[in-house]
Amino acid sequence: MRIFADLSELKAAKGEHLGYTEWREVTQEQVNLFADATDDHQWIHVDLERAASGPFGGPIAHGFLSLALIPSFTRQIFRVDGPKMVINYGLNKVRFPASVPVGAKVRAGAEVLDVKGTPSGTLATFKITIEVEGAKRPACVAETLSLIVVD
Repeated sequence: MRIFADLSELKAAKGEHLGYTEWREVTQEQVNLFADATDDHQWIHVDLERAASGPFGGPIAHGFLSLALIPSFTRQIFRVDGPKMVINYGLNKVRFPASVPVGAKVRAGAEVLDVKGTPSGTLATFKITIEVEGAKRPACVAETLSLIVVD
């Protein structure tokens, strides 16, 4: 866990890789709950029999499930002490280069791309890469934006 005492330390880390989370398994229960929450019940995610004979050889997690794990992952990698709040401000770019088979283990790494002041607070841009254990390509690469409000 990388801890930044304040925003100036975060800004000084521009260009740095901040580390990785532990590996965590993606379960069918998670996939089913995500399907229910988003009303995305595509067979490649939730129909175990059909998915077994499909293009991935079994069910896979939704790409957006990988994306939705980012806040949980980033809390394991770093934090900035002192802000009043940190708001998810959006995304610049998101790609899903590889699928996540149900039962696979994933982890995330984070890099500070930019930190700049705005009238609303400090806007930090991070590159988050979600890897699948043993896979050649990442499951998700996203540029995330966080608005950090100090006072």
